Amino acid sequence: MDGAKTPQAAPVLILLGPPGAGKGTQARLLEEKNGFMQLSTGDLLRAAVAAGTPAGREAKAVMEAGNLVSDDIVIAILRDRLAEPDCAAGVILDGFPRTTVQAEALDTLLTETGQRIDAAISLEVDDAAMVERISGRFTCGACGEGYHDSFKPTARPGICDNCGGTDMKRRADDNAETVAQRLEAYHAQTAPLIDYYQSKGALSRVPAMGPIDEIAAQLDTVLSQRAA
Repeated sequence: MDGAKTPQAAPVLILLGPPGAGKGTQARLLEEKNGFMQLSTGDLLRAAVAAGTPAGREAKAVMEAGNLVSDDIVIAILRDRLAEPDCAAGVILDGFPRTTVQAEALDTLLTETGQRIDAAISLEVDDAAMVERISGRFTCGACGEGYHDSFKPTARPGICDNCGGTDMKRRADDNAETVAQRLEAYHAQTAPLIDYYQSKGALSRVPAMGPIDEIAAQLDTVLSQRAA
């Protein structure tokens, strides 16, 4: 019928970025502002196994045998999840795809559901600054307050500003060498995905070294442009 609007498919977003780039923070903000649902591969697998869906039972058998769940099973579980009502406003995929083979399988699934990747957003960071950002983090073991050697030190060395605790903790993998290795691995593994979505015209690059609200504003701009 002339003038009738085609129902808009729920948007599908992918956030790309190395550990510490702020993917989790920005995903939560997108959820709050837009009603999107963040879908983590690990959470999807656990929920499907717990619910006893056909794909979940298949995944359970594979995991109990000590094997990795195949892409086909993950896609089947994702297909079921995308049909749930809480995904109607849109989804943010977390941890999937990780390879171009998975990206191609995801494209096939979304074609079946009448959807597409609306935006693959690469949170761009400076590696040297990221090493400093992550390796300087520590928290109070008593109350969980977060600090940083350079950006947010405690007022009195070794004493929590919030609760006065003195048990400061650092993650074992939050050291310069490990962080540098994680960044190198990320770039090696993700470069093909960057190229893949670039070739599809779906990639947007967002500088992610600034304040959280500025990065969020840039993501909003990307989504507005993609929806136009």
